[in-house]
Amino acid sequence: MQRVCFLLRVRPDRLEEYRERHQAVWPEMREALSETGWHNYSLFLREDGLLVGYLETDDFEAARAAMAERDVNARWQAEMAPFFEELDGAPDEGMVALREVFHLD
Repeated sequence: MQRVCFLLRVRPDRLEEYRERHQAVWPEMREALSETGWHNYSLFLREDGLLVGYLETDDFEAARAAMAERDVNARWQAEMAPFFEELDGAPDEGMVALREVFHLD
């Protein structure tokens, strides 16, 4: 199982709305994530807009590719893109996995 962590930055003026949107993630989006291998997926948001994402998956690139084929993902990414700073493209394209340097099992 691969553990994946990534960072993005939410625009400070959009923090509250971003939180609200994630209190009501579309059921079909949640289902697509599960079906394509995204497990234990969490997002953590700091008050300055730093977003930390964490998930577990068998193969991150395969999970990303599978989500890219889902219509619901395209719709979700289009809705979420305006919330982020410093992105060229959809938020899921800006997810660069951090290198894991320690894990306590």
